[in-house]
Amino acid sequence: MSRVALVTGGSRGIGRATCLALAARGHRVAVVYGRDSDAAAEVADAVISIGSEALPIRADVRDTDAVDDAFGEVEAKFGAVELLVNSAGITSDGLIARMTDEQWATVLDTNLTGAFHTIRRAVRPMMKARFGRIICVSSVGGHIGGPGQANYSAAKAGLLGLSRSVARELASRGITCNVVAPGPIDTDMTKDLPDEWRERTVQAVPVGRFGSAQEVGAAVDYLCSDAAGYVTGALLPVDGGLGMGH
Repeated sequence: MSRVALVTGGSRGIGRATCLALAARGHRVAVVYGRDSDAAAEVADAVISIGSEALPIRADVRDTDAVDDAFGEVEAKFGAVELLVNSAGITSDGLIARMTDEQWATVLDTNLTGAFHTIRRAVRPMMKARFGRIICVSSVGGHIGGPGQANYSAAKAGLLGLSRSVARELASRGITCNVVAPGPIDTDMTKDLPDEWRERTVQAVPVGRFGSAQEVGAAVDYLCSDAAGYVTGALLPVDGGLGMGH
């Protein structure tokens, strides 16, 4: 069945891979992006080339009015959002003793509060339809931490508490809410990191390699499916075993 999907952070990396995976299922996809309109247009073109429909939308997930407007655009073109994927995320690293209030607030506002904004906007139509799939893209760093990433790890950990609260509230309405927690993934965010860091990270991953955005997108695609209707409040790691036991 073709459904309406909205993917934040959809112009790159895991968000892009998710858009394409959902399009391959025949879903209509709203590609929500923050800055890179060219990249978002490329993703939309790729969705269309697969044979589905796409709508690139610029929105700052920190801004409730912008989120509301984005959902309004989707509803006007495709109908109510049935599949919501929160993949928007940023980093602003710094050791805790030197981390500024701005670094902390910007990352929390985007990575955690942004997800709250989109979920709050999505759930009323989902409740009316008695169907919905919500997936938040967290990180292995949310449960094992990361030096210099107190803000990022706190935000990603917060997504689990947010998602499980939503899952408990809305399970009786046919709405599921789950978390995918990627480990080290080959994206633009990781490609620019020092070779020494990459080598050390690969050594720590039991599978012995970085993952691909497509592997994360496949996990999100499953959680969006009708087959995953009995899965809610779950944390699905896609991390090569790095976070094993957490």
